[in-house]
Amino acid sequence: MVFFVKLQITSVTLVSSTLSSNRNNGVWLIFFMLGLGTLLPWNFFMTATMYFSSRLRDPSQMGTSLSGNGTGAEGNNRSLLEAKFNNVMTLCAMVPLLAFTCLNSVLHQRIPQKFRIMGSLAVILVVFLLTAILVKIEMAPLPFFTLTMIKIVIINSFGAILQGSLFGMAGQLPTKYTTPIMSGQGLAGTFAAFSMICAISSGSEINDAAFGYFITACVVILLAIISYVVLPKLVITQLWILSYYINLSEKVLRRVYSMIISNANNAFGQFTVIVTKLCNCTVFTVN
Repeated sequence: MVFFVKLQITSVTLVSSTLSSNRNNGVWLIFFMLGLGTLLPWNFFMTATMYFSSRLRDPSQMGTSLSGNGTGAEGNNRSLLEAKFNNVMTLCAMVPLLAFTCLNSVLHQRIPQKFRIMGSLAVILVVFLLTAILVKIEMAPLPFFTLTMIKIVIINSFGAILQGSLFGMAGQLPTKYTTPIMSGQGLAGTFAAFSMICAISSGSEINDAAFGYFITACVVILLAIISYVVLPKLVITQLWILSYYINLSEKVLRRVYSMIISNANNAFGQFTVIVTKLCNCTVFTVN
């Protein structure tokens, strides 16, 4: 038993040293893309606030350019929905974000990681496709306001699940792969702000600029989905996950060994339960 535990420790050291010398940056770029895909869509959604406000105005007050300053009669005679939009948007965004961030601790035990990440990206993609389509469709202010708030709740709910799942997945790899997720999220805000500056300086119409925001968000989400599909196929990722479970088996063996020393009569039954759980985890990971 002691010999086998030492063998596991040696295997972990061997895999770690092999991967430490691997200079493949593919995993880093994939995590960067995933980090970008988690926040860029929502940042574009907030950047298009002028578009949403314009859809809630009376038709006689509708602006056509992003360069408008919103002063005068247009600023003093805002509709009720337009005046309350920012406050309600913040409420609909932060409450689901907080709730589902807390629920991540429960969901990760019941729902597989692949389903949580792919499902969240797919739902957010569908919501932004719908948002882009609605730019070209006329709708009354009240139904548009209601539908927009529903979309905000969905985006932030699945966004919280996505972020928690990504950081959990990155936790199985070396700590250096957490950095690209944070870097991608930081670039998301910068890119959205730069896009808004370009739209304002070019004098683009509000609807055209918003349509460009939402389509760009859809492209980024598609790239994030492709990146996540490619990630498990990289050798470096497979080796690190193998190292993670070898380390887990080492801990299990140490626990079994201590049980045998302390209570030899009940050790066999507990050993069977532990080994069964370990095998189930390993089979799930390989598949």
